[in-house]
Amino acid sequence: MKSEISTRLAGTRDRRTLVALDPLAEKDLQRRETIDSAMAARRCWVAEGFGRVVGYGILSRNFFHRDFIEIVFVAEDARRTGAGAALIAAIERAVKEDRLFTSTNESNVAMRALLFTRGYRESGRIENLDPKDPELVFVKFLER
Repeated sequence: MKSEISTRLAGTRDRRTLVALDPLAEKDLQRRETIDSAMAARRCWVAEGFGRVVGYGILSRNFFHRDFIEIVFVAEDARRTGAGAALIAAIERAVKEDRLFTSTNESNVAMRALLFTRGYRESGRIENLDPKDPELVFVKFLER
């Protein structure tokens, strides 16, 4: 089920859609606040395909004051369609620094594969955030 995926900066009109798309955002006030803050700072992108919003990505500077992909979320029925890659590419284009960081749990095989495909490499490991599932930190050196 491949389709043309496009990305754009999220606007306030996207808030309800993003919250409804992401089950964690529906339940978690902190996640909704993260989305709201990122949209206000113009650091949230949406992916559109199949006639609707299928995902979103957030860029922050909360990782040692470095650019960091904080969230990449794609609706379950739109995974493996290129939406995640399109979001990461859009974020990479917006970054002005020479490197970009992100992280994911060791158990998230799909995200790790996507990151390797996009040229990221492991840069560290954080134990004890999630029981028996270390957080792996990745970096991509960008050509600027």
